[in-house]
Amino acid sequence: MLKKALLVFAWLFFFGIAFAASGKNSIQVKGSDTMVNLGQAWAEKYMEENPGGFVAVTGGGSGTGFSSIISGTCDIAMASRNIKNKEIELAKQRGVNPFEIKAALDGLAVVVNPKNPVGKLALEQLAGIFTGKITNWKEVGGEDKKIVLLSREVNSGTHVYFKEHVLRKGNPGGKEEFAPSALMLPSSQAIADEVAANAEAIGYYGMGYISSKQKPIAVAKDAKSEYVVPTIDNVVSGKYPISRPLFLYTNGEPQGLVKKFVDYALSKEGQEIVLKTDFVPVR
Repeated sequence: MLKKALLVFAWLFFFGIAFAASGKNSIQVKGSDTMVNLGQAWAEKYMEENPGGFVAVTGGGSGTGFSSIISGTCDIAMASRNIKNKEIELAKQRGVNPFEIKAALDGLAVVVNPKNPVGKLALEQLAGIFTGKITNWKEVGGEDKKIVLLSREVNSGTHVYFKEHVLRKGNPGGKEEFAPSALMLPSSQAIADEVAANAEAIGYYGMGYISSKQKPIAVAKDAKSEYVVPTIDNVVSGKYPISRPLFLYTNGEPQGLVKKFVDYALSKEGQEIVLKTDFVPVR
């Protein structure tokens, strides 16, 4: 009888450990580096208001977020681009149904060092710079110095968006690629740091990363159009030509704790956090 009782106790003990380890009160959020500060800000306030709940937020890029939601290693994927058809197909093969939620808007800032005299560029000039056709700052009104190109790595949704909408000018059949000389950096913060330290560098990232150590470029659709800086008002109005939605993806419509966190992100308080982190609310 005692032996049986001990076996039952042991079973309950190990079952309890397994239940706790399964993370029933935790949410794993992974993906876009552009959104990681926003995700962490959401998580911090959410946990303050929901004691006992835990939300872990990590970056790695939009591609990492999609891979994680497909493999079941996260509950929510953050993405600064739409999921690709091949990713949807892979998800369905694994019984995952990606569900898209637009959570914020972002202006993609092109930045240079504050010492750089160049302050405005048209999209055509930006395409020329990042494809390597323009290699010297004097070609766009700057000093006679070589341009140092900085880009996010290929796994980044920011990289994909910039290539599709700037290098390829929104042409689905475009073949333009980043110049081989472009330095592929692992995060938006890495680009911000390099631009701050290098007077010849140019890079891009979500406008939430702009600081006094970088100078955002005013961008025009073409040489005859208005040059517009990346600000919240200009993104909301549609005047700034390099802007995009930011997404959360779940496996099917969110339920339970995942729904509770998503609802918080979309709530008035959650959207105020969007604004405080220099993104644009969707509501």
